[in-house]
Amino acid sequence: MRILWISVLIVVLDQATKIAVVRTMHRGESIPVVGDWLQFTFTENPGMAFGMQLFTRESMAVLAIVVTVLLFWYLFTVRGGYTPYLASLALVFGGAVGNVIDRTFYGLILGYGDFLQGKVVDFIHVDAWRGYLPEALPLVGGAYLPLFPIWNVADMSIVVGVVGLLVFQRRFHELAFEEPKRDRKRLRELEKEREEAQNAPGGGAEPVSGPASEPGTTATQASPASDDVPPRAPSAENTGPAAAEAAAESEGNGTPGEAFAPPEESAASAESSEPSADDKAAGNDRSPSAEDSPSAEEEERA
Repeated sequence: MRILWISVLIVVLDQATKIAVVRTMHRGESIPVVGDWLQFTFTENPGMAFGMQLFTRESMAVLAIVVTVLLFWYLFTVRGGYTPYLASLALVFGGAVGNVIDRTFYGLILGYGDFLQGKVVDFIHVDAWRGYLPEALPLVGGAYLPLFPIWNVADMSIVVGVVGLLVFQRRFHELAFEEPKRDRKRLRELEKEREEAQNAPGGGAEPVSGPASEPGTTATQASPASDDVPPRAPSAENTGPAAAEAAAESEGNGTPGEAFAPPEESAASAESSEPSADDKAAGNDRSPSAEDSPSAEEEERA
């Protein structure tokens, strides 16, 4: 899935900034960036968001791994869905993987714990607000509360991803569930209309498509140009004017077969009528003429 490249980018950026902080800063050190409003403060969070620690570090690490695996499974399940929604999921998944690496390996890497006993490295310090809470609030009214969240790139990615999920989830569910449902309903309506058209009187025959047929005609016989039609013998109707004249002449002469004499016999008769080479040499290449034939008087004398 190409959308996972967003998660990979988040993980690389998160781990790169954490490694830079661990190597260049001391725990508790603060570097002003934009006055007192934005600082880089190196802290470690062993618990959940805002430092809440409800379970042991090992339990928190296992829980984070389970949630991350479930996120990946859900992302894989909806991988063909609405792209902005998938991008938001990829942001959440990348941030989750970044913090899981801290909880799983940083105890061993930094030398303060075992496997699954790591703490999440936070360093982006935003001093958003400091002041007293309203007196009308139960239990905490009138208390002084400084809001200075310290987080990291993974936390920021999770927050942005959750906001994206809230914004794009409606469109995602429309494309994933509502529109396919409407398409299936429309398909059933079309199938019902087609069945009604087929059951109607005269609705069983379908018109023949193609240039050789007119609209409304049905397929009753094969086309003359089709291969299924056997070839017919030449006749006076389909051999042209010359063949028709030859057939009429042969019928008048009583020799109906001469009009369609084989080419071999015609060639043989032509060769027999020609004088041979010996006759030409002897001077007998003259064809019979009126001078050579006996006259009527000679026949009477004979």
